[in-house]
Amino acid sequence: MRNNRAMSVPHRVAVLALDGVVALDLGTPAQVFGAARTDGGVPLYLVATCTPGGQPVRSSAGFQVLPDHGLELLDTADTVIVPGIHAGAPLLDGTVAAEVADALRAAYTRGARVMSICTGAFVLAAAGLLDGRPATTHWAYAPRFRRLHPGVRLDPDVLFVDDGRVLTSAGVAAGIDLCLHVVRTDHGSAAANRAARRCVVPPWRDGGQAQYIERPVPRGTDHGTAATREWARQRLHEPVALRDMAAHARMSVRTFTRHFRSETGLSPAQWLLQQRTEHARELLETTDLSVDRIAQDAGFGTTAALRQHFHARVGVAPTAYRRTFRHPSPAASPATSPRSPRPAPVDLGVVAPGRPDVPELSTATTP
Repeated sequence: MRNNRAMSVPHRVAVLALDGVVALDLGTPAQVFGAARTDGGVPLYLVATCTPGGQPVRSSAGFQVLPDHGLELLDTADTVIVPGIHAGAPLLDGTVAAEVADALRAAYTRGARVMSICTGAFVLAAAGLLDGRPATTHWAYAPRFRRLHPGVRLDPDVLFVDDGRVLTSAGVAAGIDLCLHVVRTDHGSAAANRAARRCVVPPWRDGGQAQYIERPVPRGTDHGTAATREWARQRLHEPVALRDMAAHARMSVRTFTRHFRSETGLSPAQWLLQQRTEHARELLETTDLSVDRIAQDAGFGTTAALRQHFHARVGVAPTAYRRTFRHPSPAASPATSPRSPRPAPVDLGVVAPGRPDVPELSTATTP
């Protein structure tokens, strides 16, 4: 399903709410996917909510959820999302009702993409869908998750993990990051950026970025690095050194690095690579510039450097990425957009901490 533009439009998303559902997690898919539209305003996703038996469930915010559907909604969904929960057997003893487990496994076996937000990973694990896979959940629940599900390769230090048709995210806002990542994977950066603007959220945070774990809140913006980050974004095509960024922020290199990591979870070098890679992605999707020119405009300098870092972060070569995304909108008809056969889908792989062969891309760890 991933990167397959022949997927149904609108793409059918089923949100499975269980007792104790986290209110923000429950609303995130409808908000983000509901904001994803074509250039012409055609919705790309259709989101519906279900519960076991179509019965009301309690939310963590003190209200009940009255759904329009039961578990049969999962029978036809293209994507199934389990929001976080703050109560129930999945958190207490690592089990889930047989009807829920059966419905999730059947959806996955049928070919649906399955996702979780926050502690929704406990539900996927209880259904056996995370065995042997990389996954994440809210950092505060990591010890309990490891105890209940030792067969899952848990990484609590990342915002989300994309393992093909099974995707998991950390808590709260990380669910927004995961949903935007899915929109970007399905329909490209332009669609994801439009959805982010409608939701008034940042369009992209790398899945490998560290969760904010027990960190002091940064001091006021007068001493922050936000202005310098924006200054650097406008100069991605130029060589931007750490000392240049520190000078712009009027800090010593050591103080600037400490503030920068506290605010972003990344070192300045990691952040710059992240921004340059994202800029290269957009240029590959939206322009006909050569890969050599994109390497220069994105600040990589050489095509070889672009290929190395792009493959390390995205999982494919720049040319393969361009072939995947350079085709008409899924809403376009064959009559108006004649094209040669679509290229084979490219799996972008796991979005998780940096790869060992490229140390400078490794995820920042907690100080």
